Amino acid sequence: MPPGKRELARVERRLIATLTEACETAKAEIQGFVWLTHTADTASFVESLKVIWVFETQAEKQLAEANAKARILELTAIALQEADIELTPSERNVRFYSEQEWQRSHGGDWQKRLAQGY
Repeated sequence: MPPGKRELARVERRLIATLTEACETAKAEIQGFVWLTHTADTASFVESLKVIWVFETQAEKQLAEANAKARILELTAIALQEADIELTPSERNVRFYSEQEWQRSHGGDWQKRLAQGY
């Protein structure tokens, strides 16, 4: 049976808290990292969950993908585990983007882009 609204809200709150911790850790460790967010469909929360790591520039994003990807996946895994979400971070559910790229493709409108699906 799928979780009810209350359970989903509880999971969402836990996830936000644990991703916030991951974000603060990454800001101190990973050059160019600025923030992260997540998206999920409430009807299939775990299956549709995407964690989006955002970097200032395209070059910093590429550097992180080359040199810090394992650490980012580790931070994501810790956050998911602490939120009691059974999901292994992978390229399917952990994404990298840059402010620079988003500005160019969507005029910096993050809400519009996230609403379209990542």
